[in-house]
Amino acid sequence: MEQQNYLLTAFQLLGSLAMLMYGMKTMSDALQKMAGPQLRHVLGAMTTNRLTGMLTGVGVTAAVQSSTATTVMTVSFVSAGLLTLAQAISVIMGANIGTTLTAWIMSAGFTFNVTSLVYPVFIIAIILIYSKRRRVLGDFLFGIAFMFLGLGTLRQTGVDMNLGENEQVLAFFSSFDPNSFWTTLLFLLIGGVLTMCVQSSAAVMAITMILCSSGVLPIYQGIALVMGENIGTTVTSNIVALSAGTQARRAAFAHMFFNVFGVVWILLVFKPFVNMVCGMVGYDFEMQKEVVGAEAFANNAAKLSFVLAAFHTCFNLINTGILIWFIPQIERIVCAVIKQKPDADEEDTRLRYISGGLMKTPEISVYMAQQEIVLFGQRIQRMFGMVVDLHQMARNDADDKEFSKLYTRIEKYEGISDNMEIEIAKYLEQVSDAHLSDETKGKIRQMMREISEIESIGDACFNMGRTLNRKKQSGKVFTDELEYNIGQMLKLTDESLTQMNLVMQGRREDFNLNETFRIENDINALRDRLKQENLQALGEHRYDYAVGTMYTDLVSECERLGDYVVNVVQARLA
Repeated sequence: MEQQNYLLTAFQLLGSLAMLMYGMKTMSDALQKMAGPQLRHVLGAMTTNRLTGMLTGVGVTAAVQSSTATTVMTVSFVSAGLLTLAQAISVIMGANIGTTLTAWIMSAGFTFNVTSLVYPVFIIAIILIYSKRRRVLGDFLFGIAFMFLGLGTLRQTGVDMNLGENEQVLAFFSSFDPNSFWTTLLFLLIGGVLTMCVQSSAAVMAITMILCSSGVLPIYQGIALVMGENIGTTVTSNIVALSAGTQARRAAFAHMFFNVFGVVWILLVFKPFVNMVCGMVGYDFEMQKEVVGAEAFANNAAKLSFVLAAFHTCFNLINTGILIWFIPQIERIVCAVIKQKPDADEEDTRLRYISGGLMKTPEISVYMAQQEIVLFGQRIQRMFGMVVDLHQMARNDADDKEFSKLYTRIEKYEGISDNMEIEIAKYLEQVSDAHLSDETKGKIRQMMREISEIESIGDACFNMGRTLNRKKQSGKVFTDELEYNIGQMLKLTDESLTQMNLVMQGRREDFNLNETFRIENDINALRDRLKQENLQALGEHRYDYAVGTMYTDLVSECERLGDYVVNVVQARLA
């Protein structure tokens, strides 16, 4: 029977932790759905210096209750060139402060029994979830209710376990010398390993609060676990970032450097600092049960959840206050440790934003996919630039080996564009399976159209490359007039691609279709004139039919490419 009780208690403990983690994730997802686009614009606009960057990180993280979401957005902005690495470091520092709000919410849940209050919230939430207009708000309330239900159940389970009276548990923790530096290091390591295993610092914080509030775990060891959680969560992000780009790995390493530095200086002043925090909260760390009695001891121990939250906040505030003045030096250290890959072009042939496993919530995932599509468009314009270079090499009768090398590179980029389309489409399909707002579902449909049209641009570039290669192999030569006309058509086509990428990188409200249509009309008018002149020239036998065919193939392919550009811009601005 006793064994069954232990088993039931274990299930209650794990189940309440699961409810807590699920509630926090649901709440964070809903908040990002409600305010995601606005928060992204804030993050991009309000990081002009280190102080505003830090405050932005605090505000965004506190708003969405997810330092991971803030870090993901920040890393993507760095990779896209919208933020410098120094600005990103300041935002990450702020995110560490913003995430301490979670500890305060949890400490409140451990101090006050709010379980009975969550059931009306569940009722309101389920009604809102089934109404289309307020579904996201319902998700938010549902997440809050689950979080506090998990906290309440966790608190009650801790009380029922009666750990403070369990001689075996007390004996286990008493075996560690609270005054030993090695004990502090051991519990710091345990906190880090536990956080990496469960992938949630909030869950480990909840366990720490149970152990401390029950009087089993001394405050010094509890604080050591909290410090370990801070390092454990950064180790996880660094492991995830290993397969991401250089800037993502640098930002993740800066996050780890920030927390490790804080832990090092805290260890130097560990006991005085912890005692100071205890004094702020009103916790008597010298109180003994045998002297004051069980009731007074329990009331004092109940304050420990607030001690942990206060320590977490003080730690991050002071750490940020110290390091925010040394951001340039941190940036140099990070860049020295995480070096740029020597072959930048090879690194540029893979997905940058959605291959690193950083996806945490659907709304952020959609943004990451959009950034990947922006990169897709830039790579396609680079591919078109290779076609322009190939045309110049053919015109100047360049060395066959160099010509063949560039043509092979264009061929390689055509394969890359095919793979990018497939991988981004797969990613968007996975995201679309999640619970999304109607606006986000519409974005995904538009993005699917964008990648299809951009891939078609890649096909058009490859077709032009094949035509130029065929011309080179046949030994045919264009007249100076034909070469000039092709150059004019390529120039207009490149102009249309430049405008497309400007639209892709900017905000919808800053652009319209007028400029894209103007360039497309110029391309169409030039195409019509050149085709008419070509027919006349063939009739006058100024060059042979094979030359005329390759010439019109290049002109027609440029015009088709312009049509694909219009389709991309229309999808982006829809």
